[in-house]
Formats: sequence, C-alpha cells, structure tokens
Amino acid sequence: MKGKISRRTFLSLSALASPAVLSADAVFVEPQWLKVKTISVSDNPTHRVVHITDIHHKGDCPYLEHVVNTVNSFAPDAVCFTGDLIEKAHYLPEVLAFMRNIKSPIYGVPGNHDYWSKCDFDPIKKCFAQSGGAWLIDQQVRSHDRELAFTGATCLNWAKKVHSPHRGTKNIMLMHYPLFVEKLPPHRYDLILAGHSHGGQVRIPFVGPLMVPYWVGRYDMGLYQTDAGPLYVNPGIGYIGTSIRFNCRPEITVFEV
Repeated sequence: MKGKISRRTFLSLSALASPAVLSADAVFVEPQWLKVKTISVSDNPTHRVVHITDIHHKGDCPYLEHVVNTVNSFAPDAVCFTGDLIEKAHYLPEVLAFMRNIKSPIYGVPGNHDYWSKCDFDPIKKCFAQSGGAWLIDQQVRSHDRELAFTGATCLNWAKKVHSPHRGTKNIMLMHYPLFVEKLPPHRYDLILAGHSHGGQVRIPFVGPLMVPYWVGRYDMGLYQTDAGPLYVNPGIGYIGTSIRFNCRPEITVFEV
C-alpha cells in the first residue's frame, strides 16, 4: 500500500497540473487554517506566553471564537497582543466580547488600524484591565507575580525614550511595527514581539513575501536575533485588503519564557 503524500508535496505536484488548485488553497484554505507555533527563548523557562496580533475583526465570529478557544487551550500565564483589533470602529464591541473570553491576563498595544478606525480606546483599556493585564500606551507594567515586565511602545514618536527593562525580571517588549526594534538599543529585552507585516500574506517559496507594509524592513516574519534581544514577528490572525493567504498561515505563537 502506497503511503500518503504530504500537503506540501501535493501542492507542488498540483502546481504543475493546475494553478487553480493553488488559487483555491490561497482563497479558501489558508486564510483560516490556524497554525500554532511553539518557541522557547529561555534555557530555564518559567512562564508560558501566547502571542496574537492583527485580528482585523470584520464580523467572522466563528473564526474568532476558534482563535480564543485555541489560546485558552494553552492556559498561558499571559497573552500578548501587538495591534490591529479592528479596521472599523463599529466592530469594536463585538471583538471585545470575544477578548473577554480569554482566560489569561492580556497585555497589548494599538496598531495603525486601531488609530485609523478612530475607535474609543477606553473600552479596550477596561477589557484588558479586567483580564488582569493592561492596554499599554507607551507604558510598562509588572505581572501579578512580579516576575514578568511588559513594556508597550506605540511607535508614534520614534525619538521618544523607551522604558528601560526591569532588573531581576524577564522583560517582554510589545510593539506593532517590527522596524522599531532598531530604536531599542542599548536596551535589551528577553523577548520582543511585533506584528503589522502579516508575513506579506502571500509568500513565494524560496523568495519571500511579494510585498510588506511600511516600517517592516527585513523583519517580515519569524524569529530574528537583534541587538535589543530576540524579535518575533507574527504573521497575524486576520488580513488586510484581500483575504488571500498563500504559504503564510494565520498564527498563534506560544513562547516558553
């Protein structure tokens, strides 16, 4: 009996036969084919932190419910969100209703679409605070066990002084724009999290993304070792422009810190 072929092999063979198969994958499969990636950034991990970003909620409640349930399944010590809950303000109450179902403290920063939507940040601040976390507008807070420090940078003023890391704790920097990492030294963090890039949404094998937004630079997706510490750029949960994703699945990232 012949063994089953992998999805990657199937797509490679299908590409030779019909571009329509790849188009179907990009339109109907990958946009909501949620990926979970686990990364250890410590030789002696003591906390589990989940990173989600770029939800861009547009009313797809079953998908967002699946995202929240997946996050909760890991029972993380903290959930980090790095911007772009919505694109239009009228979706804010709906997305916050789902965020309230996350059973861990949520620490987060706004993204450009949150600002562009002109939504009221006060309900977001209240929601994150009720979870035990915080909505960080160029602020720094400690976790309830005092063992983690979360710093949030809005990146609105690139010349603005960034909060120094706390001594004696593990420090996590949250920001929306990956390129801001180059403004962080001489500070150094145990983990730096960013979004915004969406990984390009369409990535050509062995080439990379077709295009990325501004303030991404070379940090389009994945883990980078930088002078300020390890930077992880998550490809996001939602999409901008078109729902197409190819070779760039939406992702929940689980960090052992």
